[in-house]
Amino acid sequence: MRLTIGQLARATAVPASAIRYWERHGLLPEPERQGGQRRYPPEAAGRIVLLRKCQQAGLTLAEIRTFQLEQSTRQAMIRGKLVEIEQRRVDLEHAHQLLTHALQCGEEDIVRCPKFREQMATWRTPAEADPTRADSEPT
Repeated sequence: MRLTIGQLARATAVPASAIRYWERHGLLPEPERQGGQRRYPPEAAGRIVLLRKCQQAGLTLAEIRTFQLEQSTRQAMIRGKLVEIEQRRVDLEHAHQLLTHALQCGEEDIVRCPKFREQMATWRTPAEADPTRADSEPT
């Protein structure tokens, strides 16, 4: 049984406008039409769930397009995205540490707090910690 766009939207909790948008950008195959209405196969729901998860993972439309290609083609993009996500995870952990410390810190200016300064020093990347490295950037 083929689904209308409304049925597909309800089944996936994704607005019909997003489904049409993904179609326009080639992320979903063109559906069949019956009487001018889009009709989707049941497996379209799985593709839409995948698209939503890709978005939640931070993939751009171009990256999602690459993700849908054959495995050998998408490997480099996936590796790069994993590096990016790991850096975001580290950044979020540092933000969490900052805010947690700020809630408990008795210093008027958190930058003067010795414990916070010590904590900030651990956040530096190897390149930032060693200014003699060629790949380090000035801070």
